[in-house]
Amino acid sequence: MAIEIRKSFSVGAPPAEVWAFLTDPHAVAPCLPGASITDRIDDVTHGGLMKIKVGPVTANYKGKIRFDRLDRDALVAEIVASGQETKGKGGAEMRMTSALAANAAGGTDVDVTAAVNVSGILAQFGRGMIEDISDHMFGQFVDCAAARLGPGADAGAYTEAPEEINALKVGAAAGKRAIGRAVRKITRRGDGTDEAEADREDSKEGTE
Repeated sequence: MAIEIRKSFSVGAPPAEVWAFLTDPHAVAPCLPGASITDRIDDVTHGGLMKIKVGPVTANYKGKIRFDRLDRDALVAEIVASGQETKGKGGAEMRMTSALAANAAGGTDVDVTAAVNVSGILAQFGRGMIEDISDHMFGQFVDCAAARLGPGADAGAYTEAPEEINALKVGAAAGKRAIGRAVRKITRRGDGTDEAEADREDSKEGTE
C-alpha cells in the first residue's frame, strides 16, 4: 500500500540549527515514538528499530535509514528508510524530503514530503489508519523539535523516544473525531452555518 504524505511546521530556531537537528539521526530518533538508532553502517547510513503496538501485540521493525541527498546550500535533505518485521513478513519503506526556509519571525519553516509503502499487519488496517498513525507521529515529532530548538530550548529534552504508538488507540480516537465531524456537518446544514468555514474548523481540530 503506497501513501503520499505532505506536512509543514515551523520552529523558532534559525535554519542552520534546524538543519543540524534534522540531519542527525541520533537527535531525530528520540523525537519519534518507538524509534531508536542501533548502529552506524557508514557515513550516510544507520541501522535502527521501530516499534508500533497493534492492540496487545507489538510489531518490531528492524531496518536502516540512509541520507540520499544532503544539499546544505539549498537546505534540502532526502532520506530513505526501510524496515522488515522481526516476526512476520511485513515491512515498510519511506522516501522523505525535507526543505527548510527562514521565515520573517526569525525561525524556520519546514516542508516535508514522504512516499510511504507498507505491507503486513499495518497494511491490513487500510489507508486511513496509516494516515492517522502518521499524523500522530508527526504531531509528537513537532512538539519534540519545538522543545529542543529555539528560544528556551532544553537540549536534554526527549533523550529517549516516547512510548511506541498503539495503532488501535490512534485509530479509535480518529474514528471518534470523524463521527463528531459528520454529526456537526449535518447540524450545520440545518442551521445555515457556512460549510467552508466549518471545514476549516474541523481541519484545525484534527491537528490538535
